[in-house]
Amino acid sequence: MLRIDFANCLIPRVGVHGLDPARLATGSEDARAIAHLTQRLDQSRGTGWERWRLLPHELREEHVSACRALAEERRGRFENVLVLGIGGSALGNIALHAALNPPTWNLGEATERRSNGATKGNCRTGVPPVRPDGLPRLFVVDNVDPANFGAVLGACERLGGLEKTLVNVVSKSGETAETAAQFMILRDLLKQRLGERHAENVVAITDPAKGTMRSICDKEGYATLPVPNGVGGRFSVLSPVGLFSSAMVGIDIEALLDGAAAMDERCRKPELLENPAALLATLLVELAARKGKNNHVLMPYSNALYLLADWFRQLWAESLGKRFNTAGAEVFAGYTPIKALGTTDQHSQVQLYREGPNDKVIGFLEAEDFEGADVAIPSGLGVEALEYLEGKSMAALLSAEKRATEYALVESERPNFTIRFPRIDAHHVGEFIWLWQMATAYAGLMLGIDAYDQPAVELGKQATFGLMGRDGYNKHLEKVNATLVGTEWVV
Repeated sequence: MLRIDFANCLIPRVGVHGLDPARLATGSEDARAIAHLTQRLDQSRGTGWERWRLLPHELREEHVSACRALAEERRGRFENVLVLGIGGSALGNIALHAALNPPTWNLGEATERRSNGATKGNCRTGVPPVRPDGLPRLFVVDNVDPANFGAVLGACERLGGLEKTLVNVVSKSGETAETAAQFMILRDLLKQRLGERHAENVVAITDPAKGTMRSICDKEGYATLPVPNGVGGRFSVLSPVGLFSSAMVGIDIEALLDGAAAMDERCRKPELLENPAALLATLLVELAARKGKNNHVLMPYSNALYLLADWFRQLWAESLGKRFNTAGAEVFAGYTPIKALGTTDQHSQVQLYREGPNDKVIGFLEAEDFEGADVAIPSGLGVEALEYLEGKSMAALLSAEKRATEYALVESERPNFTIRFPRIDAHHVGEFIWLWQMATAYAGLMLGIDAYDQPAVELGKQATFGLMGRDGYNKHLEKVNATLVGTEWVV
């Protein structure tokens, strides 16, 4: 299971910049508060916007069977899967694929992807995909940058053609401008090539009963999977939103949910020091409130885990960054999530982390076992200054670099913690996702805010509608023009 080493967040390691260990002890004020919050979370589990907490349990069989059936029916017919989405509709897909399949997945022939999947994934469980013709490439387009979008379309054309590309559009309403634009372009291109048969190239993940995308799917006959009611985008990765594309590229979706369920059991314990999510939330909220550590860095020492830091940034920022608390008082709550990569960012950001403002908590992600992927450093170069590396391994060097950075931060009294993965596989990635989702739920209660809405995002959406000429949004166009008019301050 995942382990959290948090000694470097405490006074004995980082002095006045850390927390008093007594605050975490059984019977302490913080421990009693966590017992109360855990009881509240037990009562709200599965209600309102907390239906995401049912994903590895009550909703599991329905979603897994539907995703597997559709993936099996479509797999083998397509060279490429192209996911269209933004925010929570894309970040989870990107993170799972990056963590659980090789970085070279989209290179080479399908048979090569099959062998890669058996080695590092099926998602690192060692079970080869059952399709003899291999698994498709996966592209996730989460922006409307025309150069990027055009390049991905061009790649799909060269790599089998759009006729061999499955378009997986993810949108609960169908009205998010970015995803709608992407989909309209792909739908038009597919209809030009395939006519009525283009429906076979589309799978939509959307509201099961209503909305613009639901109407389009019903009219066109597109296969659909549900965005479950009460599951917000940033909490949806373990629903069909993330499970379908994962199943298409051979990721073990059962193992993902097994890991989430195992972490959920740990995160329902009322004892603070036995509940990883409650502990993580307590450390970060208390270090912010008492020590001014409002910037939260996630720094994986593994390229495979790096894009999980992108997923974390949305979860932490959009859930906790709120102007008002639930009582209506203005509080301007929230923390700034930052991503970094070890060892790369030892050479770009650690200078700031050690000698800049002491306003950060650094979270390391560390893999204890790279499962046969290690590379030995050979001897024989004949350079005295580099002899210390001879006979060592890349994994040993990576571990030493992480340990050295941890030590350097402690020497500078900079709080940090480590989340340790026994190995990077679907089970432990599922644990990690659940850990942070539950930590977010706890942090929201501690801050007294609604962790599930995002009112600040809506104004930008409405302004975009006005700028693009959507009926009913003229007032937003007028406000944008009135606010941003004038060029006298342009150089």
